[in-house]
Amino acid sequence: MSKAIVEIPRRGEYFQRALEVAALVDAGQAVPEADYHLGYSSAAQLFGELTPVRLALLEALKGLGPASIEALAGRLGRNETDVHADTLELLDLGLVEKTGAGLLWVPWEEIQIRVNLCGAQAA
Repeated sequence: MSKAIVEIPRRGEYFQRALEVAALVDAGQAVPEADYHLGYSSAAQLFGELTPVRLALLEALKGLGPASIEALAGRLGRNETDVHADTLELLDLGLVEKTGAGLLWVPWEEIQIRVNLCGAQAA
């Protein structure tokens, strides 16, 4: 199952994961399929980029399947210019991709948002 995990990682968490994968490689063992991790330093930064409007866009696009800006804007009841701007941000974050025909789609079976407000520190 391919999933994107949007999170505020604890200090050193990504480095620890890399060490674990390196140990598997050194031992000649198979490396499990990796999830896509998108890390932020704070909840304010995370939700500043993943606004409620962008989260609704992701949810609508996942339900629609590959779609044009026009179709997505119509589904959301928003203007195409704003939907286009939001999809550019989501493309930059790796949460949305384009098909060969230029349609937008969500390549992840699941997108998780993990926020620990007590003791969260950036990696």
